[in-house]
Amino acid sequence: MRILYFINGLHPGGKERRLLELLKYVITHNYAEVELALMSTEIRYPEVHSLGIKINYLIRRFKKDPGIFYHLYKLCKSFKPDIIHAWDSMTAVYTAPIVKLSGVKFINGMIVGAPERMNPLHSQWIRSRISFPFSDVIVANSFAGLKAYNAPGSKSVCIYNGFDNSRISRLTNKDIIRKKFDIHTVKIVGMVGEFSKRKDFESYILAAQKVVSMRDDVSFLTVGDGETLEKCKSMIVKQKTRNIKFLGWQSDVESIINVMDVGVLSTYTEGMSNSILEYMALGKPVVATDGGGTNEIVVDGVTGFLVPRGNIEVMAKKINALLDDNEGAKNMGDQGSQRVADLFSLDTMGSRYIDIYRKISLGIKSSSK
Repeated sequence: MRILYFINGLHPGGKERRLLELLKYVITHNYAEVELALMSTEIRYPEVHSLGIKINYLIRRFKKDPGIFYHLYKLCKSFKPDIIHAWDSMTAVYTAPIVKLSGVKFINGMIVGAPERMNPLHSQWIRSRISFPFSDVIVANSFAGLKAYNAPGSKSVCIYNGFDNSRISRLTNKDIIRKKFDIHTVKIVGMVGEFSKRKDFESYILAAQKVVSMRDDVSFLTVGDGETLEKCKSMIVKQKTRNIKFLGWQSDVESIINVMDVGVLSTYTEGMSNSILEYMALGKPVVATDGGGTNEIVVDGVTGFLVPRGNIEVMAKKINALLDDNEGAKNMGDQGSQRVADLFSLDTMGSRYIDIYRKISLGIKSSSK
């Protein structure tokens, strides 16, 4: 079997990390011959070069370059894939007519979020309506995402993100991380994610300042970069800058999470968060925005706390409660670690995808159950 994976680029992000983990799994298990197609030369996960696969660059001259249709068609003629697996909305749109012309099977993985309400004029909704009819299987990483996009049940399936435990087998010593980022407080809280319009770093920063105004034994970290980073930096009151640190994009994310006492995800919309899985895999209690796929990971009151969107008071209260309750926080972290092992392992994710590939090649319909 030959599979062509098609994604906008390997930028920092959850779907990009998920693709990388799946590529490793498929290659390790010798399941298929694979190639990767990117529409950007930026690669923030350099380990992809060690996988021994061919990377094809289909670079757009401008945002909606129709020339990509031709280049993708040529690539399919030369590689002759049995399946094209698209990972975002734009690659799904480019894939749709190509599979119609070539008869290649199409797995549409564009659903990575779970907004409460979809505007019919929003580009994501329009692209889903264009690409869904051509898709043999539509894969989302949360049931909330399938519901939000009103994906047809007859061809839709939910496959949760899988966490690779080997990522936490060689962690940098905590003292080295503390020294590297000049952290001197006893307690550490952190949020990992892209500074984008989907992530509510603003509420996290306001909650952080509220907690810091009540106690001086805690540092709040942000890990990531993006379009809203500078705006968020400008929100910090000068006297609190020592306790709120912007670390930018970091490759050794797991080691930074390992020094945290609490992991936070404040968001406007979320499918299945890799950050939450990373927190929980490393035994950290979670404070996260209620809604979307987050409710499918975090068990409120068991592995952490779910808080109302944009409610800074409640977020600060829950963070503070975990900082004051070492035993309770440890118990939540232990419960979270076990939940990741039970439901969100890399083996579970990889085997589910391979099962989809097998079924699609045999013409067997998939189920979202």
